[in-house]
Amino acid sequence: MNVFKSLITGAAFSVAVATSAFAAGVELNASSTGLAMQGYDPVAYFTDGAPTKGDYRITSSHNDANYWFSSEEHKAAFEADPEAYLPQYGGYCAFGAAMGFKFDGDPEHWKIVDGELFLNLSKDVQARWVEDIPGFIEKADTNWTDIADKDPASLQ
Repeated sequence: MNVFKSLITGAAFSVAVATSAFAAGVELNASSTGLAMQGYDPVAYFTDGAPTKGDYRITSSHNDANYWFSSEEHKAAFEADPEAYLPQYGGYCAFGAAMGFKFDGDPEHWKIVDGELFLNLSKDVQARWVEDIPGFIEKADTNWTDIADKDPASLQ
């Protein structure tokens, strides 16, 4: 009986996770399981000044995406004000958004500008982006209104 109960519980959990994964829209750069930022802790950029992998056991959901945190304190800070910690452009590459595309944002290539977190695709892309951060942010902000709800593949 306990084996059967465990199987039913596991199946129900799997369905719940799968359902929540499909709920994350194209405006968010999340994995097929709904994990945002490749499991990096969004609060750590602001508090620790470095990208830090989160712990799958310390999780919070926001806008149908799942975020992992390196501590309960970071989770609490995020839940109190998620918008303060979320990366811009749904976690997609800031330079890509400036060019009108949606490329993965790599949590290892980041910058905080005016209290906002920006991710970029790679070291080389970020080097190009930092040549004119204000100009690229302005372009990305303008483009984002047109591309936020589009599937990344449709922009290629």
